[in-house]
Amino acid sequence: MTDEICMQRCLELASLGMGSVSPNPMVGCVIVHNKKIIGEGYHKKFGEAHAEVNAINAVLKQYDEAAEAMLANATAYVSLEPCAHFGKTPPCADLLIRYRIKKVVIGNTDPFADVNGKGIEKLKNAGIEVVSGVLESQCSYLNRRFFTRIKQQRPYIILKWATTANGFFAPRNIVQQWISGPLSKKLVHKWRTEEDAILIGKQTALADNPQLSSREWRGKNPIRILIDRDLQVPVSNHVYNKEAKTIILNEVKTEVQDNIHFIQMEDMQYYLPQKIAFQLYLMDIQSVIIEGGANILNQFIKAGLWDEARVFTSASSWNEGIASPVINGLITDQYRIEQDNLTIYRNNTST
Repeated sequence: MTDEICMQRCLELASLGMGSVSPNPMVGCVIVHNKKIIGEGYHKKFGEAHAEVNAINAVLKQYDEAAEAMLANATAYVSLEPCAHFGKTPPCADLLIRYRIKKVVIGNTDPFADVNGKGIEKLKNAGIEVVSGVLESQCSYLNRRFFTRIKQQRPYIILKWATTANGFFAPRNIVQQWISGPLSKKLVHKWRTEEDAILIGKQTALADNPQLSSREWRGKNPIRILIDRDLQVPVSNHVYNKEAKTIILNEVKTEVQDNIHFIQMEDMQYYLPQKIAFQLYLMDIQSVIIEGGANILNQFIKAGLWDEARVFTSASSWNEGIASPVINGLITDQYRIEQDNLTIYRNNTST
């Protein structure tokens, strides 16, 4: 029962909150007494109890009258610094102090201004031993979306597209033509359940009439974002149905019609990626998948506004078409998905 083993369990628990806690971070908590785990918890849903609350409640439920004495001699492992402020829920640092937890082991400090170091300070002032920085890089990576939003005032941006073996992104005529296979499509739908939003441009909406849903994977649908400067996409298009909240970025109007939110922007021909990133930040959208078209993807690449790129390369070739975007990033992973190859890139220049 080393600190690293217990923190790894915190990370496993925290990841169960993927897609449900944004704009909060994913957090897991493990409580250990006499080298035995006596309680576990994670932050399950935004606005609901945090990981520490769920872990302590698990101890109280299982051990009844003995619980408080056990907690007073226990170590709490938590993947992110316990909050020290009142938000949707009371401060978790106060809860740990209330139950006189003997020691707290932390993965990351929380960069959010209302917490950063204050949770640790509260615990230490109460006489609790605090150790921090255990599996710090792994904890940071898990919450890279949250950290990007807090530190850079923008969402975590994932670029995604498929390319033929000879480098074509889409046919030249406005006709939908699949490049990647059915298993790759299922994986993309899984990704959609994990992120806050998905974004496409007008040409993609007109050519493909996509649903932008997670229908092939269990989970929520992402917020749909359409860039349609002059509102040329007809309301009969799938993005206008009631399956998910939809944001239409345009230069014509700001208006809300049921689940459709029109947001007017100025001079969309200039610095569009930067304007979109800031607008989404203001709306508490912590992560977004940009699925195209090629022009939108290339604008974000040129602006350096991306964190990950996920590129499927099929085994088939076309005689002609629109050239795929070209990206310069660090390859972090490569996978074989049936007949497709999936390459994951990381942007080393984003700060």
